[in-house]
Amino acid sequence: MNLILLEDRDFISPDRVRLQDDRCSHIFRVLGAKPGDTLVCGRKNSKMGTGLIVSMDRQSIEMDVRLDQDPPAPLPLTLVLALPRPKMLKRILQSLASLGVKEIFLINSRRVEKSFWDSGVLSQADIQRHLDLGLCQARDTLVPRVYLKRFFSPFVKEELPQLCRNKKKILAHPQAQAFCPVGLNSDTVLVIGPEGGFIDLEVRTLADKGFEPMTMGPRILRVETAVTALVSRIFT
Repeated sequence: MNLILLEDRDFISPDRVRLQDDRCSHIFRVLGAKPGDTLVCGRKNSKMGTGLIVSMDRQSIEMDVRLDQDPPAPLPLTLVLALPRPKMLKRILQSLASLGVKEIFLINSRRVEKSFWDSGVLSQADIQRHLDLGLCQARDTLVPRVYLKRFFSPFVKEELPQLCRNKKKILAHPQAQAFCPVGLNSDTVLVIGPEGGFIDLEVRTLADKGFEPMTMGPRILRVETAVTALVSRIFT
């Protein structure tokens, strides 16, 4: 944990917080902090800075905080991702939050197993927990927004065109002829399919909406590897 992420409910005064959950255990046991130590802190969707420990025990920590720094700039990226298997989704959410992706759409496709949509990982609490872990890792406070879209065609035909207005549109597709750009660093909507890829009809539907199929080469990657590799390639 490279940053202590603070919630609004933690503040007992404008400049003091009290922590009484797992963050206490982490500060006490993992960081080995003690009264008088200073930790890197940040308030969700707000400023970052430092917290001075004024009192602590195993159940509660109070800190005086000074939050006067801006978080890292978000990537100008909207990611549209076919819902991966639940265990993989946990890691992907953490990675995306660490990389600075702030808008994530999880969509259905023919090769997404129906049971994935019933997973507890898709609960608001679980999604938030994994996003928080990614933010703490990267020292960021801006929480990504995650949207669940269970119906492929209505989303792609009705909602996606509005999201893509005046943005670069990329469809990650291993069989494409064009290569994914490097260091694009501009407003982009990136679509990534499930394990096994989108079926041909889905590829055509996305292409009809202006998405250009692009590849990184002949290697077939796991979704979690492809997500990180593509984001890192497009934004350098």
